[in-house]
Amino acid sequence: MTQVLARILSVLALIAVLLTSGTTADATGTAGAVYTLTNAASGNAVVAFSRSASGELAPAGTFATGGLGGGSGLGSQDAVITSDDGQWLYAVDAGSNDIATFRIRHDGLGLVGRTPSGGTRPISLTTNGDLVYVLNAVSNTITGFRASGGSLAPLPGSTRVLLGQGPAQVEFAPSGNVLVVTDKTTSTLETFVVDGDGVAGSARSFTSSGAVPFGFAFGHRDQLVVSEAGGAPAGLSAASSYRVANDGSLVAITRSAATTQAAACWVVVTNNGRYAFTGNAGGDSISAFAIDQDGSLELVSGQAAYAAAAHTTDLATSRDSRFLYALDNGTHMISGFRIGSDGSLTRVPGAIVPAASVGLASR
Repeated sequence: MTQVLARILSVLALIAVLLTSGTTADATGTAGAVYTLTNAASGNAVVAFSRSASGELAPAGTFATGGLGGGSGLGSQDAVITSDDGQWLYAVDAGSNDIATFRIRHDGLGLVGRTPSGGTRPISLTTNGDLVYVLNAVSNTITGFRASGGSLAPLPGSTRVLLGQGPAQVEFAPSGNVLVVTDKTTSTLETFVVDGDGVAGSARSFTSSGAVPFGFAFGHRDQLVVSEAGGAPAGLSAASSYRVANDGSLVAITRSAATTQAAACWVVVTNNGRYAFTGNAGGDSISAFAIDQDGSLELVSGQAAYAAAAHTTDLATSRDSRFLYALDNGTHMISGFRIGSDGSLTRVPGAIVPAASVGLASR
């Protein structure tokens, strides 16, 4: 009886620890992980960091893709992503025109293989369920794949030529029915309706609210927030929001809300859909926007620029949106921030990354 009572007390103590900790650890014993790409032309690799419950990052290994990086900036968002179920990681090999797939393991990453991207210079990836689409910048195309056990099989008839030029990102709307692409050079947005087999239809093109649409992210109800590197007067940048319909049409909600900063190129939206953050490469900063229920944007404060480091590029939030991470290429580091309930950012310890790193994913 004494042994049984001791076991019960031990279990109750463990439950109490878990309940008071406020977070659930993953298989690595940490709260999650953050990933970026070396993008080296001599051999690409994923650099992994474990993330503690307090948001602090610690090196967790470097894992070669077996392919080649682009050797310089890709001018894109989502060069590395994780699957919806958190089991797989996909990364572009821009120099060898393929996609590397890794299994996410408790001890790091395990390379599954590489798949030709179906075009030239892959720069952005998106996934929805077992579908994966890649954006190829030089061939100006998107191509779809079906994922199974980590292997990617090309979807026949899924390759589509873009109508615009200078693409930066491809991503599924949360509904999974529509793909969106931003075109920097032509300042356009493109949409593709996806059929029941996962095949993208013909492109529809829409003029961006502001100049140089770059990165984007979705909030609730298929609300789309897009950064505009040149969308505001005096050479400054902006962010616009749209509503995406099932037929692929876009309706502008907020047109070119100023960031007060230069070159807003990357965007993330918190899971609760309340806040959007832009990474301002020219301002070495992050701007915060509040998102209303109707999808309209408002700068959180008159300045709303949180200093990151130098040349802020890619952004990523943790799965629970408690933390925001920014890739700062000017100082070769990842800056970390705790996201407050009011959208404020408080710095947490970051990590050093290789020069020329691109892409950022977090879980």
